[in-house]
Amino acid sequence: MQTERLFKDDARDEKGERARMASFVGGMAIADLVKTTLGPKGMDKILQSTGRGHSVTVTNDGATILKSLHIDNPAAKVMVDISKVQDDEVGDGTTSVVVLAGELLREAEKLVATKIHPMTIISGYRMAAECARNALEQRVWDNKANSESFRFDLMNIAMTTLSSKILAQDKQHFASLAVDAVMRLKGSTNLESIQIIKKAGGSLKDSFLDEGFILDKKIGVGQPKRIENAKILVANTAMDTDKIKIYGARVRVDSMAKVAEIETAEKDKMRKKVQKIIAHGINCFVNRQLIYNFPEELFADSGILAIEHADFDGIERLALVTGGEIASTFDNPESVKLGHCKLIEEIMIGEDKLIHFSGVEMGEACTIVLRGASFHVLDEAERSLHDALCVLSQTVQDSRVILGGGWPEMLMAKQVDELARRTPGKKSLAIDAFAHALRAIPTIIADNAGLDSADLVAQLRADHEEEDTKTGVDVITGAVGNMEKLGIFESFKVKQAVLLSATEAAEMILRVDEIISCAPRKREDRM
Repeated sequence: MQTERLFKDDARDEKGERARMASFVGGMAIADLVKTTLGPKGMDKILQSTGRGHSVTVTNDGATILKSLHIDNPAAKVMVDISKVQDDEVGDGTTSVVVLAGELLREAEKLVATKIHPMTIISGYRMAAECARNALEQRVWDNKANSESFRFDLMNIAMTTLSSKILAQDKQHFASLAVDAVMRLKGSTNLESIQIIKKAGGSLKDSFLDEGFILDKKIGVGQPKRIENAKILVANTAMDTDKIKIYGARVRVDSMAKVAEIETAEKDKMRKKVQKIIAHGINCFVNRQLIYNFPEELFADSGILAIEHADFDGIERLALVTGGEIASTFDNPESVKLGHCKLIEEIMIGEDKLIHFSGVEMGEACTIVLRGASFHVLDEAERSLHDALCVLSQTVQDSRVILGGGWPEMLMAKQVDELARRTPGKKSLAIDAFAHALRAIPTIIADNAGLDSADLVAQLRADHEEEDTKTGVDVITGAVGNMEKLGIFESFKVKQAVLLSATEAAEMILRVDEIISCAPRKREDRM
């Protein structure tokens, strides 16, 4: 009996070699797509949507590029997933992880062609990954005890992360912004209390860090422009019912006086609600929804600053940093937790007025204001800065640091090579292939910078035969350089995540020997 009849008509089934080829090709195609964005001289990609407005994104962040792709190949989706997880977990290394997984697949394809079983390759890769991780672990250092050296390490890590992004020109400035912001978190990895505001105009150099919280709103007419020792009630409640709004109902009245009565009743209801809110003893009211003219007038008369339509992100964060809670009912003032801050005032950034809360309850809170020529530049700057903040907050937790610039890959490749020499059987071929794949990273960094990668990698290999060498690719001078003197540092956690995620993804794709695509569901004609 033919197995073809097992599936419905439109279902597809690929087996054995064809399935494996489809997986390899999909994985390697994704790696080749983002390969050119790797390293300090990596190029950017323009992503244009086909939806309304044809929005354009200019980026060289691996995760952002891959997130925006609609992909059909199942193996390629695995690659997109590892870059997403890398982005969520440690923030940086999103391109490296995909490129390394792609190179591992490329090497595996050659081995499969010479009739080596995928399981043999997988067990070789596992041994190699373990060996590479141990080699790195022996060469890390940790300066957490000495705050000055630790800050120096963090600065260098931030500059290394930013040097492949749009902020590379002002990396010193942005690295110090990021380090200051992360140091305020006091070891927490919750980046909620660091707010990033983007304002077009000026240049990237004009960006600054402001302690406190900035809300992108204007202060209403006739309200106090400056409040000291503010007690803030953050709310999500309707303040727009001082006019008749009875949806889908008809109100029949026999005179205009009756309409006026209904309106007066509405106004009284609103006045009572405002009085309940004022009874909390506050001098600043921030609402997620609209505040109509009448309640705004009542607040102004009581000398209370009322801010309407604060976006949800804004009020959630404001409640978090001022130590308040979002309220929606006001009958029991004692159960509502108010937020506090020392000073609320209006400030100008560029052409826009914003509200600045300083001296907030949560000392960790701060706002980074980004300035730039266009919205595309600002979006990319925000993504770059977010990467740096993620890496730094992870490094503050796991403070082990290593050198960067292709040094870790060459170090791991050397140890893996030695393991291959000691291992008997076919596994040694897989372990050797793993070392090849690791060396591809410095090769691609050099290629992207337009350098002679074969010469540079051969030179690095020779240098790494010596114990305690610190050489890596210096793309600025186009030669090999001492990574410690150049200040090219990376977080151990990021490198470890790249190594393990890439190995696991390659392993997963290697195990595939059949791809079954289901038939699409047909709509039943209901007559």
